[in-house]
Amino acid sequence: MTNGREAATPGVVAGSLNLGDEALNERVGRGLALVEDALYAHLSQGDEILQDKVMHLVRAGGKRFRPMFALLASEYGDNPMNEDVVRAAAVVEMTHLATLYHDDVMDEASRRRGVESANARWSNSVAILAGDHLLAQASGIMAELGTPTVKHFSETFGTLVTGQMRETVGAQGSDPIAHYTRVIEEKTGVLIASAGYLGGLHGGASEAHIRALQGYGHAIGMVFQIVDDIIDLFSTPEESGKVRGTDLREGVLTLPVLYALAEPGEVGDRLREILTGPVTSEEAVVEVLSLLERSQGRAHAVADVAQWAQRARGYLEELPDTAATRALDALVTYTAERVG
Repeated sequence: MTNGREAATPGVVAGSLNLGDEALNERVGRGLALVEDALYAHLSQGDEILQDKVMHLVRAGGKRFRPMFALLASEYGDNPMNEDVVRAAAVVEMTHLATLYHDDVMDEASRRRGVESANARWSNSVAILAGDHLLAQASGIMAELGTPTVKHFSETFGTLVTGQMRETVGAQGSDPIAHYTRVIEEKTGVLIASAGYLGGLHGGASEAHIRALQGYGHAIGMVFQIVDDIIDLFSTPEESGKVRGTDLREGVLTLPVLYALAEPGEVGDRLREILTGPVTSEEAVVEVLSLLERSQGRAHAVADVAQWAQRARGYLEELPDTAATRALDALVTYTAERVG
């Protein structure tokens, strides 16, 4: 809660948008429909050899959180949810989708958004090329939106690539928790921050409000990613829709694990023996999950979630008390409380 604002339960539930304000729901709902139309219009173009590959993840759906945030950010300007805002929101989603194609190749993933991943269905090369085509389409739209958008996205994409490179090469002797934090800032926080920037910019928001929206986007991106990493380890498949310990099986050490590995004593010692790479046997996965439940890893990660959530709310203090700001405040609560 910020300045006495009442938190709603935001998100898309059973196909209906709930941002705590009926008029705002209608505006954002119309905007998201236009973003979806733009995605289909742009990505259905080109040679038919591309279309089914490029549309694969678009058709699989998703939360569309980034374009929703871009639309909300435009509410702080004098021309909210105009055509350029919709196109900017589509650019952010296309870029996000491109990173998913590329990430699935890097991670050798077999599933994405409840469907077979593009690399598993076709090949790594096809998945990479599909991601590249998404970036090509996004670049064309950016050119129409003007030089500030192109410049901003060149910086954003540079940060995304740096984050992926940083994750790939590993901590290399540096503090693993600081390394993890920087990776997710560069891979997750930056693109959500970009949605705030572009929505505010093309909606006509002031520079001060755009900076606040960027800062909020970065912080809630960190909340989102850390919460996802906690859920992967500590939620049941019924709660999360995923198999527990997916990251462990892929050799990815997320924040709760890193905190547990740093613990002195029996639990930390045993984890340091086991976690020398991907956990390949089901028995080892079960043991690691049991050890993590006995550790303080989850508690420390949840404390970090609370700190990032507080930081996100701090940026909201720089914005006027409107339906959009109350919705953004509610999004912080909703995202942070997913850990249970």
